[in-house]
Amino acid sequence: MTGPMDTFRMEAEEHLSALEDSLLEMEQTPNDPELIALAFRAMHTIKGAGGMFGFNDLSGFTHHLETALDKVRSGSYPVTPELISVMLDAKDHIAGMLESPEQTRVQLHVGQSLLNRLHKIIPGDDASHNTPASSEESVKPIPKKIAEAAFRIRFTPSANAFTDGFDVLPILNELHALGSCYVTTIDSQVPELKELEPESCLLCWDIILITEQSIDAINDTFIFVAEEWQISIEKVDSNLDDVEYFDYIGEILVNRGLITSTQVSDILAAKPKTGELLQESGLVSRSDVDAALAEQKALRTVKERKTQSAQDATVRVPAFRLDRLMNLVGELVIVQARMNQLAHSRNDEEMMSVSEDLDRLTIDLRDNTFSIRMLPIGSTFGRFRRLVRDLSRDLGKEIRLETEGAETELDKVVIDRLGDPLVHLIRNSIDHGIETPEQRAALGKERIGTIHLAAEHAESHVVIRIQDDGAGINTDRIREKAKERGLISADSQLSEDEILHLIFEPGFSTAQQISDVSGRGVGMDVVKRSIQDLGGQVSINSNHGKGTTIKITLPMTLAIIEGLMVAVSDERYVLPLSAVEECIELQNGGKSERNDKRLVQIRGELVPYMRLREWFNLSGAIPAIEQVVITRMGEERFGFSVDEVIGQYQTVIKRLGKFYEGIAGIAGATILGDGSVAMILDTVGLAEAAESEAS
Repeated sequence: MTGPMDTFRMEAEEHLSALEDSLLEMEQTPNDPELIALAFRAMHTIKGAGGMFGFNDLSGFTHHLETALDKVRSGSYPVTPELISVMLDAKDHIAGMLESPEQTRVQLHVGQSLLNRLHKIIPGDDASHNTPASSEESVKPIPKKIAEAAFRIRFTPSANAFTDGFDVLPILNELHALGSCYVTTIDSQVPELKELEPESCLLCWDIILITEQSIDAINDTFIFVAEEWQISIEKVDSNLDDVEYFDYIGEILVNRGLITSTQVSDILAAKPKTGELLQESGLVSRSDVDAALAEQKALRTVKERKTQSAQDATVRVPAFRLDRLMNLVGELVIVQARMNQLAHSRNDEEMMSVSEDLDRLTIDLRDNTFSIRMLPIGSTFGRFRRLVRDLSRDLGKEIRLETEGAETELDKVVIDRLGDPLVHLIRNSIDHGIETPEQRAALGKERIGTIHLAAEHAESHVVIRIQDDGAGINTDRIREKAKERGLISADSQLSEDEILHLIFEPGFSTAQQISDVSGRGVGMDVVKRSIQDLGGQVSINSNHGKGTTIKITLPMTLAIIEGLMVAVSDERYVLPLSAVEECIELQNGGKSERNDKRLVQIRGELVPYMRLREWFNLSGAIPAIEQVVITRMGEERFGFSVDEVIGQYQTVIKRLGKFYEGIAGIAGATILGDGSVAMILDTVGLAEAAESEAS
């Protein structure tokens, strides 16, 4: 179960990410007040929450950074590259403090050095970062953006707030910093002393806040306790009529335990209504009053719905619960397949009708469960901006990162495992692809190089492209290196595409010198294997002197896929439907062999294929007419000969035990409707194994 401290760390990491994004944007547009305000707000929130959760070192350190940003926000100091650099380094230090609250001497020294750098740019107070900011040190309110307004704030901490490490005082100090506060502590729930549990929080607070800030600024004060506490923030309308005003007063008194709701109702029932008084005076008719009351009721209903909608807008759920839900949906899909098979075997129309309804509902449930696990890939793209900035500076290059399709969604599991391969590819582009500004100028190129990172949906897949406008890949150097290593013979006749794909061989590198960034020859084969482990494919295209494009194709999810079921002898196998291009009948006249490779002719093109019967050593006679499933691997095609193509099958992927992991050509297994097991084929791995064996 996720505890308050875990929630704080997760929220703080999100604010650090927002801070980094704002700082990187500020580097490009240093005079944008909105970006400065966003950076300040993120730092301010981290500082306040750190103090509330007892991260005193963190709170004290961020106080100095917040003060510096406040001076920039007020126009006292400009945004400079030096300021951005120290702020980014400070952001990294804060991330380390979140992981290890108890600081070592080294960490304390690093923090002090950062503050010394900061105060050379923007003079501050005492540079010691061990002293937390007090309430008197609270930053000045944000410049006026809205008219002064009154808000009623009511919050009730959870009963175990104190034992969870929460402290109410920092929240009250934060609210005081926003404006004028009128605070009432409500103790109506506190029992007699003999019944009191000293570790339980039984108090709640009622606050009237007069401020120029927006309701978002008030919400930020409670951002780390919003899921644990009961919190209500309402703007007080000064134009309420007498009935609503009295109702508001009554509600306050009831909440404070001074009167009961029944007493309020009795008083309101005895008091003449405003509408009745106006009708008796002859100023309005009864129908006018009825219409006004109807409008009032409708407005209140809308308000209640909006309030409920805001409360229900988002829910933070631990990832393991989503994984468990996905597993249950997978089991339901298997049970549904068994029911469907049973209904057809019995030829029971009523059962078949129920099975069809269950099938429809199962698909809806599956798709909705998928959508919960889907995240925009922009969350991964965002981390590369800092990578490009820092590495390009270290290497003396000028590089900008352009992103496209950040809203494209992928399964969270895929996104989590995609980060490292993308990091390696981008580092390669920076180190080996993009030239120095002087080299680019001599070649007639723009001094600033570009890396374009794009994502888009393509049916049931997501396609990611990493493109740079650098030097491209020298295929002659690859060919020579491959000959030196014995990967190809001296007289090999390879196409440009085949030569390019040699860089995915284990340990292959054409780098003339090893750098701290890349060039050790331990990367591209790992990248390829990582992508294939995700059920994806990677291909490369390069024009020497113009740039390189790497294309990655990935499934949107790893839990349930649409598959094509085939039969070979008495066994059944499943191929990912997304990899299947077409199915053909194999006639004797349409097949041939060349260099120990089986080939089938399809509309004038020779496509290599393999017999699954021979690969898996299955018994039985080969049918007179074989079926060949043609799949696509990047720019290449490859076929698999089977006895029968059964049809499309909704496939729940099950991991194999450690004993079976790593077997070439097997991606997993699935349970069929009759309870038997079918292997899910790794079409890319099978094709590569067959090609390797033939050569």
